[in-house]
Amino acid sequence: MSRELQINAAQLKSAMQMAGYTLFSEGDYNLNLIGIRSADIHNDGFNDRFCVLFSVAGHECLLQFPCTTDPGTYYRENPLNVDGSAIVKPDQYPGLWQLGQHQGKYLALVQRGEITVYRDADGDDQLDTDGIEQSGYFGINCHRASKTGIAKQVERFSAGCQVIPNLWDYNVLLSLCERAAAEYGNSFTYTLLTEQEYRAGGKT
Repeated sequence: MSRELQINAAQLKSAMQMAGYTLFSEGDYNLNLIGIRSADIHNDGFNDRFCVLFSVAGHECLLQFPCTTDPGTYYRENPLNVDGSAIVKPDQYPGLWQLGQHQGKYLALVQRGEITVYRDADGDDQLDTDGIEQSGYFGINCHRASKTGIAKQVERFSAGCQVIPNLWDYNVLLSLCERAAAEYGNSFTYTLLTEQEYRAGGKT
């Protein structure tokens, strides 16, 4: 993510609307979970953004955390799948996640609906989105990186999942999801925007 890019709620909502995506606005803690993918296609850091947009008692709230929406360099160069590493295609995925166990180890947002990924099969460190597309169930979860502190590099923390490096940020996200699940059910829509789509939202 470009250093100068600052996420604000008005521009984020505008970008979502321009893309034709649903925004949840009725009720408290009705969460919009939105990833923004950086234009940098070589970076192995947590240079993307994970945004949580919602309202409480009529007041709009926007939380944003560093994250990765991409597989780390290790899995770009060493794909787990014979077709290539999984890169989530920007889109809105209704009911994609539910609260559950990531690999049976700890609480996370785990895939329960179909998602579309690009397959990057050339084995270099660059993110390539011009390969084949596949839709289905690939275990694309939202989970943390290190179980302590803050991870600096993606490395093996993501083979395609959406991953948050800061444990405290992650715990805040899960707390919000638990609150939302109690009110609206254990189902969460995820929207992935590109940096270009977000920037376009500021030009209306």
